[in-house]
Amino acid sequence: MPAEWEPHAATWLGWPVRESDWPGKLPLIPWVYAEIVRVLSRYELVNILVPDAATQATATDILTRAQADLSHVRLWQLPTDRSWLRDSGPIFVRSATGAKVALDWHFNAWAKYSDWQQDDRIPAFVAEQLGVPRVEPVHRGRRVVLEGGSIDVNGRGLLLTTEECLLSPIQERNPSFGRADYEAVFAEYLGIQKVLWLGKGIVGDDTHGHIDDLARFVDTHTVVVVVENDPNDENYAHLQENRERLEGLTDADGTPLEVVPLPMPRPLYFEGVRLPASYANFYIANGVVLVPTFNDPADRVALGTLAELFSDRDVVGIHCVDLVWGLGTLHCMTQQEPA
Repeated sequence: MPAEWEPHAATWLGWPVRESDWPGKLPLIPWVYAEIVRVLSRYELVNILVPDAATQATATDILTRAQADLSHVRLWQLPTDRSWLRDSGPIFVRSATGAKVALDWHFNAWAKYSDWQQDDRIPAFVAEQLGVPRVEPVHRGRRVVLEGGSIDVNGRGLLLTTEECLLSPIQERNPSFGRADYEAVFAEYLGIQKVLWLGKGIVGDDTHGHIDDLARFVDTHTVVVVVENDPNDENYAHLQENRERLEGLTDADGTPLEVVPLPMPRPLYFEGVRLPASYANFYIANGVVLVPTFNDPADRVALGTLAELFSDRDVVGIHCVDLVWGLGTLHCMTQQEPA
């Protein structure tokens, strides 16, 4: 599996249409998407799934008014349950011959919702449109459930994930799988030599601790990890533990990783719900890194830290106070297609 910073052919998105994902705020969300597409379309092709012709017309109008570069945008009609393509879309890998392959993991809506059947068809649709081979990962005779937000790779054989997401007894993705099962799956289908296991994800995460709100590779040997400095915050203890774990981990050759802290914004609530606001949910595209911001003093610290780490790319903040009400932000909504 290539690292996210390797060259992209495109970014895939799903247009937001589901009221229950942003109750009371849905009318705002297409405009947030339009701003994201406006920025992304300067750097690479953006493919967007829309459920029908009427939504395609509406999306085109909004994108035009937001001044997105429509020469770098393509709309594809496919009904979806939700718009979080990081988790429901295909994960692209390269075969031994270098050919692009779409991995079609089973998607069961984070083992939380009963309506996932349309989303589960997304990888097959994308593979067919692109004319690339599609593979359904299988282990011990069963199709493997995996979401893209639960893993992060460095493109050189390392993978980050969390025990809370993949090993917790409360999750129902692959109930009989243990650590060795996942490591075998990652080795076979993603070319992973070593899995780096962290503990719990951030509070408010609807996905049982996805890694993309917690820790991310920014190059082959450097990981950013979110850190909470307020001892009274409920994130404090387990984020400190994750940072300590990372500082003790090495790559497949035994070389220590470089670990860089990212701040956490102050707790963000809406209608009494703690939201999973995290600067680790950034998205790396061709020539640009999109970073969620939250009208918080820590915004500039996070942007400055990532600008230093990605000195060869533009680093652009995207206001995500409304978007995170859907319990995800920039990385959760995007899926990269490697060049």
